[in-house]
Amino acid sequence: MAAQRAYTTHPLVLRRVTVRSVHKVTPKMRRVVLGGEELAAFTRDGTGHPAFAAPGFDDHIKLILAADGDVRAALPAQLPHGIEWTPAEHRLTRDYTPRRVDPEAGELHLDFVVHGDGPAEAWSAAAREGDELWFVGPKSSLRLPERLDWIQLVGDETALPAIGRFLDERPLDAPTHVLVAVSDESARQELALREGDTVTWVVAEPGDAAALEAAVRALPVEAGEGYVWAAAESRALLPVRRYLQRERKLPKDRLNVTGYWHEEAPAPEAEATAAAAVREPAGIPSPLPWLVARAALRLGVVDAVADAPGLSAEALATRLGVSGPGIGVLLPLLSSYGVVVGADDGAPGLRLGPAGEELLDEHEREEYTGHEAELLLALTHLAPALRGGGSPWRLASGDTLHEAVAQDAERYGELVEECEQLVFLLGGLTADPLWESVGTCLLTGPGSASVAAALDDAGRRPRLRVAEDAVPVAVLRGHVPAPDRIDWTGGPADVAVAAKALAHRTDEEAALLLTRLAGWARTAVLVEASRPDGLSPHAAEAALHAYAATGSPLRDSAAITALAHRSGWEVERTIALGWGTEATVLRRA
Repeated sequence: MAAQRAYTTHPLVLRRVTVRSVHKVTPKMRRVVLGGEELAAFTRDGTGHPAFAAPGFDDHIKLILAADGDVRAALPAQLPHGIEWTPAEHRLTRDYTPRRVDPEAGELHLDFVVHGDGPAEAWSAAAREGDELWFVGPKSSLRLPERLDWIQLVGDETALPAIGRFLDERPLDAPTHVLVAVSDESARQELALREGDTVTWVVAEPGDAAALEAAVRALPVEAGEGYVWAAAESRALLPVRRYLQRERKLPKDRLNVTGYWHEEAPAPEAEATAAAAVREPAGIPSPLPWLVARAALRLGVVDAVADAPGLSAEALATRLGVSGPGIGVLLPLLSSYGVVVGADDGAPGLRLGPAGEELLDEHEREEYTGHEAELLLALTHLAPALRGGGSPWRLASGDTLHEAVAQDAERYGELVEECEQLVFLLGGLTADPLWESVGTCLLTGPGSASVAAALDDAGRRPRLRVAEDAVPVAVLRGHVPAPDRIDWTGGPADVAVAAKALAHRTDEEAALLLTRLAGWARTAVLVEASRPDGLSPHAAEAALHAYAATGSPLRDSAAITALAHRSGWEVERTIALGWGTEATVLRRA
């Protein structure tokens, strides 16, 4: 039986509120009280939207601001069941945790750290009664385990709203141990502590990783079932996460570590010089830093230096089993790019630099070692692929991407994890009338677990079947809330949902899948990204990544329609889900 899913999803709604009052909580914290009709259920452009709900203590809403002051031009498009982030040059968004939600008064309280920098803090400093603010969210709420013997809440000043709300509302009854790093004694707040709770205040500069780690290590390790929640500057949390995972060995479902903000440090002069040295005259960056970082991760350099700072180059080579001059060739470059320091400055040994510390984060290293990195390497075959047809992936590896993931559980697992965000977009699909007559649903594709979760959240209870090969089935079992309720052998169904099943298939493989589905269901739904996400800074690269994988750019509605006709289907309608994703409903011709 799989563990309970960690989050509950909410409808994504764009809301307008106005400032009711502004208060000073401490010299370091400003509270803005917001209210308005759109915190209750409301109708916009003929579509009804539910009342604002943020039941989780660390829920996040996304504030929408604009660098040029024209907020209306920066707003996303509201869909009946979601948000579409259209391109907007001057849009600025910042995530904030509600400090208090009062449905009866129609109020929402937001706390802003007073640090004199940033668009959201500047907005709060200038806020006056009647000023408007637009926001989206929250998209989900954290589900804490039902029974705990203790909980630790760790954070800096930005985490105080979540910590304060937890203590006020007590989502579970367990002794709570709070650790907060503040920049000044004046940032301390009165917290609603109970008997058995503890609170530790640490004065440290914002983003001081060493101070935060030392304070966390000093917390008592209690017996029984516990949970640790931590939120602070993203890099400062890296050693904390490493300690909790590696030394305290907390399982994944007993740990939530979230980077609330990211400090932008100026590049050291030597690093800036090195970066300039590897650029071509036209300003196109060299791939050399990326390749060096990838090598360092694959060899284990980053983990080895993190585990044993002070190693000599020779000791590092021995530890990694690297013979010959290889480490000597690699270290100067790793030093130039800030992955390690001490390689050429006379220091007694090696230690991680700023870039190396970032590479301790699993999400950061995936850029260099995960599925996305493999797609990037396949683009070395871009020119012959464009000239002769086919996908760069197939030219690079000899197999199509679908053939590769069908035989590789780890690679397919990466696709499933990439699709976890899909659950936040499926409200438009699960609300569709087609489910009213569905008794059995066949799922396929790495997004199947997200579809199953979204149906569960929406109260839809069709019998579920999964049509996957042996390896993908084994991976999916570990990602659905109740695998015992699913028939893993496939078979006929009222509707078939292919969730991101085409994104790793060539056109020929996609047509074969659609033909196969036609033998099992009279109705099919294809959930795919049809255009780049307008909120992503990498939107321009989306089509190229798709081409690397399949030999086709992102398949828009016309391309999906062509594949459907080729396989004996007719397109009945398209449901916009948001973030560039659509659900295309097909009927057998």
